[in-house]
Amino acid sequence: MHNHNISMTSRNEYLKKIVRPKYLQAKACNDKKEKNKLLNEAEKITGLNRKYLMEKLKSKSNLDKLNSERKKRKQYYNNSIKPALVKLWRIFDYPCGQRLKPLIKDELERLIELKEIDCNQSEVSKLKTISSATIDRKLKHQREVERIKRKYHKKIHPLLYQKIPVKVFEEQNRTVLGNIQLDLVEHCGNSAAGEFINTLSSTDILSGWWEGQAIMSKGQIPAQEGIDKTRKRYPFNWREIHSDNGQEFINAHLFSYTEKQGIGFSRSRPYKKNDNCLVEQKNWTHVKKFIGYSRYDSKKEQDALNDLYENELRLYKNFFQPVIKLILKERIRGKIHRRYDKPKTPYHRLLESKQLSREKKQELKEIYLSLNPAQLKRSIENKLSVLYKIKQKVDVNKKVSVRFQAIDKNPVSVR
Repeated sequence: MHNHNISMTSRNEYLKKIVRPKYLQAKACNDKKEKNKLLNEAEKITGLNRKYLMEKLKSKSNLDKLNSERKKRKQYYNNSIKPALVKLWRIFDYPCGQRLKPLIKDELERLIELKEIDCNQSEVSKLKTISSATIDRKLKHQREVERIKRKYHKKIHPLLYQKIPVKVFEEQNRTVLGNIQLDLVEHCGNSAAGEFINTLSSTDILSGWWEGQAIMSKGQIPAQEGIDKTRKRYPFNWREIHSDNGQEFINAHLFSYTEKQGIGFSRSRPYKKNDNCLVEQKNWTHVKKFIGYSRYDSKKEQDALNDLYENELRLYKNFFQPVIKLILKERIRGKIHRRYDKPKTPYHRLLESKQLSREKKQELKEIYLSLNPAQLKRSIENKLSVLYKIKQKVDVNKKVSVRFQAIDKNPVSVR
């Protein structure tokens, strides 16, 4: 068996320096056995055909040619097609060669007509016959350039990101009240264009206490004001907030606010939702499950949402909705086993906590005794129906205003 890993340069050097002198000497002496032995050995090592080896081992052969003298293979798909290929690759959102090939065949001529691609007839014929493997080879360098651009993309607040430490869920303190996870829930419907309402969702890691606040847009000031209003409704003081890496949280405005209030500030890893897992769960159970996925973008809708969050929904969720907490997670024989504690409402967890004062516990008891869960549920449903009616009116007004704008732009001449 021949060695497949041997390079062409090493193979030629072996034939020129070791095999050929012995082969020419055996040939001069007419020693057929030695010649056969050398050819057999060279055939095994190089993997070349026997007759081709005999040609190479002559006194004058291509072994004596320098690299500069060797005839270079002419490239059919040369670099003349690369600019057009790169542009096509960018237009179609950086696909692989297999996906780009049919797109080139179908769309190239149309893009030339639209003057998006500039190439001559020779380049067009080459691009239409190029294989997917050749596309990947030609784009290899450009892919690396794009990767490095993304990797070393300048961050918006690099110094601020360094000041705010990253904490995974296991590093967040789960034994002390006041460690709060924050997140924004968008109410943009099918389009993220323009300004729309977001729900600032927050939850305490230890007790599971939840609060919500509707804010308009993702601006720094609305987010900070929403956090301040939410913080005041909690029955205990905040020790630290933990958010994702959105600009609505990672900004100098909120950072200075936390420093003034003496609140710690940490953030999750980019694109790792599990670092903020508790509030992510409540985004569905406390917000989307009730509010739905429609678009809300008016002041009336914001007021209706805050009326629901600040009164009925927070009381219903915190006093009458049990939370099951994970106690232990261990791997046994390749399978993860989880242990949970008994279901308890955030209210009952606070009553059992030694970190809350007697006065606060008494306040919570008084609130609890004044509540009727059935009435709360009916009130939530009534307020949701009011919210949907407001939304319908807002949508009708939008359609009317769009029609009037269209009439103003295209006035019909009256005879």
